[in-house]
Amino acid sequence: MNKILIYGYGNPGRQDDGLGARFVELADEWLVKEQITNIVTDCNYQLNVEDSAVIADYDTVIFVDASVADVEGYKLEEVIPDNATIEFTMHAVSTAYVLDLCRKIYHKNPTTYVLHIKAYEFDFKEELTDKAAENLKAAFEFIKEFVLEKLK
Repeated sequence: MNKILIYGYGNPGRQDDGLGARFVELADEWLVKEQITNIVTDCNYQLNVEDSAVIADYDTVIFVDASVADVEGYKLEEVIPDNATIEFTMHAVSTAYVLDLCRKIYHKNPTTYVLHIKAYEFDFKEELTDKAAENLKAAFEFIKEFVLEKLK
Protein backbone atom coordinates (compact mmCIF):
# COMPACT_ATOMS: atom_id res chain seq x y z
CA MET A 1 0.00 0.00 0.00
CA ASN A 2 1.16 3.51 -0.84
CA LYS A 3 2.80 5.32 2.12
CA ILE A 4 2.18 9.06 1.97
CA LEU A 5 3.87 11.93 3.81
CA ILE A 6 2.24 15.35 4.08
CA TYR A 7 4.94 17.82 5.13
CA GLY A 8 3.95 21.40 5.88
CA TYR A 9 6.47 24.13 6.44
CA GLY A 10 6.50 27.82 7.24
CA ASN A 11 6.33 30.11 10.27
CA PRO A 12 2.93 30.17 12.05
CA GLY A 13 4.01 33.38 13.81
CA ARG A 14 4.14 35.22 10.47
CA GLN A 15 0.45 35.25 9.53
CA ASP A 16 -0.12 33.47 6.17
CA ASP A 17 3.35 31.93 6.26
CA GLY A 18 1.73 29.50 8.71
CA LEU A 19 -0.42 27.90 5.99
CA GLY A 20 1.76 24.77 5.88
CA ALA A 21 1.52 24.24 9.63
CA ARG A 22 -2.22 24.87 9.68
CA PHE A 23 -2.66 22.42 6.80
CA VAL A 24 -0.89 19.74 8.84
CA GLU A 25 -3.18 20.44 11.80
CA LEU A 26 -6.22 19.91 9.56
CA ALA A 27 -4.69 16.76 8.11
CA ASP A 28 -3.95 15.36 11.57
CA GLU A 29 -7.56 15.91 12.66
CA TRP A 30 -8.87 14.27 9.47
CA LEU A 31 -6.52 11.29 9.67
CA VAL A 32 -7.55 10.55 13.27
CA LYS A 33 -11.26 10.98 12.52
CA GLU A 34 -11.09 8.71 9.45
CA GLN A 35 -8.61 6.29 11.09
CA ILE A 36 -6.23 6.50 8.15
CA THR A 37 -2.89 5.01 9.16
CA ASN A 38 -0.69 5.04 6.06
CA ILE A 39 -0.62 8.83 5.73
CA VAL A 40 1.84 10.56 8.05
CA THR A 41 2.35 14.27 8.65
CA ASP A 42 5.37 16.34 9.57
CA CYS A 43 5.93 20.06 9.99
CA ASN A 44 8.85 22.45 10.34
CA TYR A 45 9.73 26.12 9.86
CA GLN A 46 11.81 25.34 6.78
CA LEU A 47 13.18 22.43 4.79
CA ASN A 48 16.61 21.09 5.67
CA VAL A 49 19.02 18.62 4.08
CA GLU A 50 18.04 16.09 6.77
CA ASP A 51 14.56 15.97 5.27
CA SER A 52 15.99 13.85 2.45
CA ALA A 53 16.20 11.00 4.99
CA VAL A 54 12.64 11.67 6.14
CA ILE A 55 11.10 11.43 2.67
CA ALA A 56 13.07 8.29 1.75
CA ASP A 57 10.58 6.17 3.70
CA TYR A 58 7.56 7.18 1.60
CA ASP A 59 6.12 6.43 -1.83
CA THR A 60 4.46 9.83 -2.16
CA VAL A 61 5.40 13.13 -0.51
CA ILE A 62 3.33 16.30 -0.53
CA PHE A 63 5.11 19.42 0.69
CA VAL A 64 2.71 22.22 1.68
CA ASP A 65 3.80 25.86 1.74
CA ALA A 66 2.47 29.40 1.58
CA SER A 67 2.98 30.97 -1.82
CA VAL A 68 3.13 34.50 -3.15
CA ALA A 69 3.25 33.17 -6.71
CA ASP A 70 0.49 34.00 -9.14
CA VAL A 71 -1.82 31.08 -8.32
CA GLU A 72 -5.58 30.95 -7.99
CA GLY A 73 -6.07 29.83 -4.40
CA TYR A 74 -3.75 26.83 -4.58
CA LYS A 75 -1.74 24.80 -7.04
CA LEU A 76 -0.33 21.27 -6.88
CA GLU A 77 2.94 20.89 -8.76
CA GLU A 78 5.17 17.85 -9.17
CA VAL A 79 8.75 18.35 -7.97
CA ILE A 80 11.43 17.81 -10.57
CA PRO A 81 14.74 16.94 -8.85
CA ASP A 82 16.79 18.19 -11.80
CA ASN A 83 15.85 21.73 -10.78
CA ALA A 84 17.57 21.28 -7.41
CA THR A 85 18.92 24.43 -5.79
CA ILE A 86 20.08 25.36 -2.34
CA GLU A 87 19.55 28.78 -0.81
CA PHE A 88 22.52 29.24 1.51
CA THR A 89 21.50 32.76 2.49
CA MET A 90 18.25 31.48 4.04
CA HIS A 91 19.77 28.33 5.60
CA ALA A 92 17.03 26.44 3.79
CA VAL A 93 16.81 24.12 0.83
CA SER A 94 14.24 23.72 -1.93
CA THR A 95 11.91 20.77 -2.31
CA ALA A 96 13.78 19.79 -5.47
CA TYR A 97 17.06 19.77 -3.56
CA VAL A 98 15.59 17.56 -0.80
CA LEU A 99 14.30 15.12 -3.43
CA ASP A 100 17.61 15.18 -5.30
CA LEU A 101 19.52 14.35 -2.10
CA CYS A 102 17.08 11.54 -1.35
CA ARG A 103 17.77 10.03 -4.76
CA LYS A 104 21.54 10.40 -4.50
CA ILE A 105 22.04 9.33 -0.88
CA TYR A 106 19.24 6.84 -0.23
CA HIS A 107 18.55 5.68 -3.80
CA LYS A 108 14.85 6.38 -3.28
CA ASN A 109 12.67 8.46 -5.54
CA PRO A 110 9.26 9.14 -3.97
CA THR A 111 6.72 10.85 -6.18
CA THR A 112 6.89 14.35 -4.76
CA TYR A 113 4.62 17.36 -5.03
CA VAL A 114 4.43 20.87 -3.66
CA LEU A 115 1.03 22.24 -2.75
CA HIS A 116 1.32 26.01 -3.10
CA ILE A 117 -1.38 27.83 -1.13
CA LYS A 118 -1.81 31.50 -2.01
CA ALA A 119 -0.71 33.78 0.86
CA TYR A 120 -1.19 37.51 1.28
CA GLU A 121 0.21 38.87 4.54
CA PHE A 122 3.34 38.03 6.56
CA ASP A 123 3.06 40.29 9.59
CA PHE A 124 4.01 39.10 13.07
CA LYS A 125 0.62 37.57 13.95
CA GLU A 126 -0.46 34.03 14.65
CA GLU A 127 -3.56 34.13 12.48
CA LEU A 128 -4.29 33.65 8.80
CA THR A 129 -5.90 36.30 6.66
CA ASP A 130 -9.48 35.49 5.69
CA LYS A 131 -8.58 34.93 2.04
CA ALA A 132 -5.66 32.64 2.92
CA ALA A 133 -7.96 30.66 5.23
CA GLU A 134 -10.39 30.21 2.32
CA ASN A 135 -7.53 29.03 0.10
CA LEU A 136 -6.43 26.63 2.83
CA LYS A 137 -9.89 25.09 3.08
CA ALA A 138 -10.17 24.63 -0.70
CA ALA A 139 -6.64 23.17 -0.93
CA PHE A 140 -7.34 20.77 1.93
CA GLU A 141 -10.54 19.47 0.31
CA PHE A 142 -8.62 18.94 -2.94
CA ILE A 143 -5.76 17.07 -1.24
CA LYS A 144 -8.12 14.80 0.69
CA GLU A 145 -9.50 13.51 -2.61
CA PHE A 146 -6.04 13.41 -4.18
CA VAL A 147 -4.51 11.24 -1.43
CA LEU A 148 -7.51 8.94 -1.22
CA GLU A 149 -6.99 8.20 -4.94
CA LYS A 150 -3.30 7.50 -4.24
CA LEU A 151 -4.29 4.98 -1.54
CA LYS A 152 -6.34 2.88 -3.95
